[in-house]
Amino acid sequence: MKSVNPMALPERPITLLIAALGGEGGGVLADWIVAAATAQDYPVQSTSIPGVAQRTGATTYYIEIYQAKTSGLGGRRPVMTLTPAPGLVDVMVASELLEAGRAMQNGYVTERTTLVASTHRVYTVAEKMQMGDGRFDGEVVLKAGRELAKRAILFDMQVKANAAGTVISAVMFGALAGSGTLPLSREDCEASIRSGDKGAEASLKGFAAGFDAAAGGKAAMTPEEGSRLRGSPAERLRPIFPEETHAILREGVARCADFQGREYANVYLDRIEPIANLDRAADGYKLTIETGRFLALWMCYEDVIRVADLKTRRSRFERVREEVRAKPHEPVRVTEFLKPGLDELAAVLPRWLARPLKGLAGMTGLANKLNVGMHVKTTSVSGFLIMRFLAWLRPLRPLTARWHEEQALIGRWLAAQARQRQFPAHPRLAGRGRCSRRSASARGGDPQGARGRARRPGGTQARAVAGKPRRRAAAAHAEAGAVHAPQTRRPESGVIHFYR
Repeated sequence: MKSVNPMALPERPITLLIAALGGEGGGVLADWIVAAATAQDYPVQSTSIPGVAQRTGATTYYIEIYQAKTSGLGGRRPVMTLTPAPGLVDVMVASELLEAGRAMQNGYVTERTTLVASTHRVYTVAEKMQMGDGRFDGEVVLKAGRELAKRAILFDMQVKANAAGTVISAVMFGALAGSGTLPLSREDCEASIRSGDKGAEASLKGFAAGFDAAAGGKAAMTPEEGSRLRGSPAERLRPIFPEETHAILREGVARCADFQGREYANVYLDRIEPIANLDRAADGYKLTIETGRFLALWMCYEDVIRVADLKTRRSRFERVREEVRAKPHEPVRVTEFLKPGLDELAAVLPRWLARPLKGLAGMTGLANKLNVGMHVKTTSVSGFLIMRFLAWLRPLRPLTARWHEEQALIGRWLAAQARQRQFPAHPRLAGRGRCSRRSASARGGDPQGARGRARRPGGTQARAVAGKPRRRAAAAHAEAGAVHAPQTRRPESGVIHFYR
């Protein structure tokens, strides 16, 4: 037997820790890595620790790869550990931003670590349960990752996975291979994906997108992103608004165009422009960014028309089939449980009819007694047509009472924002004049049965649709009166706590 010089062997294996949420293919990713390393004759070991998403976070997969061929070890095998040790992880891969933060908190990201993480968010229960904006400040995690890690590869992997029609694990594998931290070539990794057979082509597309992003190649805009922004007012962003605000404003433009057409998206930008002119670069244009986010959510409020439109989109039926894992030949029946009341009815009526109707109901004490429980099967012809009929009222939305009420409140809020920026309150008076915004949705019921859902982070898919509400919205915007400002709960920066 040929003797082996111990001094020529690596001192320790490469240690790799993967954190992934349920359904994201973390186990498949670990299998791909093990298969690729085994095919190249590297000693490899993999273990996993299951996590409960609501309590202990993601399931983690720990892999060690010894960078010496098994055939050259003279029959000996390296002894590897089963669990990661803080300060001794070479590569940390996280499928979501807060999971990357959890790894930093646990000491797995240090000056020896290459951090590969997706910047998208899957919000925790603690974040969702807040009445206002309870989201954790992702900038804290991004800043910590860049400071703690030897190298940080951070980008939105979920967007690239959706564009490729695959799960995020394929993009994670591509980013890991593109980082150059593994003793495996791109061809080795792609071969391990092909050996899995099922969904190999989509996985390879996702792998390529992740590899290019990690290797420094500029990824082209996806067809989904291009179709969403094509023909939209987004081109106005470059000459008017600072570069730091483009990301959130593009989302706002897309959402408003999807809600009421391109003209409405132009109204959105017209409303933001005076705020941007008052903002300062020294503050990172935070006022413009936060105003743009809140304004887009407010302008795209959920009424009966909006809910009916969202519930009858092809993308929703496809998502439901995917969630229940229905096979192509299996039928899926969807029943909507709705309970509209007087507020929902009055919201879609003209003002001259909605006001006396609500007044009469208030006088007779029937305002809260006219809710009607409905079970609408949107997968049936009749149920689908009922919902689509309501969605077809979209061009008439600017004539409704709810529209005028919301636009007037938006105008007052923006006027208050501008006055506050021009004439800041004295420190001793700060907070005394704070007034809460009380929109029609706060006074009435939500057609989807969850109040304020229209203002939560996230949102529906956006497409530009034609419409002409600009004059009416501008007229309502000109009405100025009492100050109404949305109360928000800003994310706390400091100690990082994670509960999922």
